[in-house]
Amino acid sequence: MEMKVRLRIWSDTHLLKPERILGMIESGIDPANPIMQAVNLSKEDTILAHRVEWAGTSAQRRRGLLGRKGLDTDEAMYIVPCEWIHTFRMQFPIDVAFLAKDGRVLAVHHNLKPNRLSRIVFRAEGALELSAGKLRVTDTEVGDIIELREVDDNS
Repeated sequence: MEMKVRLRIWSDTHLLKPERILGMIESGIDPANPIMQAVNLSKEDTILAHRVEWAGTSAQRRRGLLGRKGLDTDEAMYIVPCEWIHTFRMQFPIDVAFLAKDGRVLAVHHNLKPNRLSRIVFRAEGALELSAGKLRVTDTEVGDIIELREVDDNS
């Protein structure tokens, strides 16, 4: 049985080879959910989130942040593919950056409160959901380039 895991790193899209998956497992990295960081390359590599949860399956996208009491300032969720989001049944506000395939920020929502809809961003590949206020604190704006980087959890 061949196991393939698809990861999107802005500069490269690739299917992980079995030896890479084994190396990740040996290093303590879950190949189905690697540890990712969100970095704003346009703002001198400002880290937006030290831990980005990847929501790339239908079940992960449906669940999103539902059922959580909050989101730590160092955490984020990247929902892909995604052109809009909702915050129905959520218990806390969030910031959202809609990203193009190349990582360019196409639209931002600051402090999107529970029980709201975002606007539709037709060219977005995904939505990066962060703790409320994070986009303002890091001065992240439309046109910036965000990179999601795989990091070694053991470092």
